[in-house]
Amino acid sequence: MITFFLAVFFLIITPGPGVLSTAGVGSAFGRQAGLRYVTGLFIGNNIVVLAVISGLAAIVFSVPVIRNILLGLSILYLLYLAFRIATAGAKIAFIESSHQPGLFSGITLQFINPKAYAVNTALFTGFPFMPDALAMETLFKFLLLNAIWIPVHLLWLGAGIMIKRLELAPHIQFRINLLMALAMLAVVALALFSNL
Repeated sequence: MITFFLAVFFLIITPGPGVLSTAGVGSAFGRQAGLRYVTGLFIGNNIVVLAVISGLAAIVFSVPVIRNILLGLSILYLLYLAFRIATAGAKIAFIESSHQPGLFSGITLQFINPKAYAVNTALFTGFPFMPDALAMETLFKFLLLNAIWIPVHLLWLGAGIMIKRLELAPHIQFRINLLMALAMLAVVALALFSNL
């Protein structure tokens, strides 16, 4: 179970569309909008978990056309985010938007988020710790996943809110942007690699 806990923590805390957009919403729109958005991500992620557990995701992704369309949309969106972040120059740019993303935006992002499917598939098909009680193991995994998911996303939201208050030197802001863009490109590479 400790291995599962560590896997959940490291897979969720690493930059991906969910956590980067959470920080961006917090930075751009504040706590209330951020909490609505995180609630949407939470609902969306749990729908993805249910799709993975039930096998629905496997059935949908077994249709090559649907799988390729969703993969293409995901990769285009992630490349767009990486481009926006990398070209923001010396301004911290998790993600900018002219309107407040809310509950529906969070849910929608999780449906096209390749990291959500990859992470949840890895977590629920791997790391067995109760091989003789699969239903109980699945329930424990579900509860533990959410017990880690919620504080991690709230930490990213808090980071977005706090970073806006800091007055970092332009060269430090530029380096942070490049690191975030590279993280997004790593997510794209993982999405492509997992589909080879």
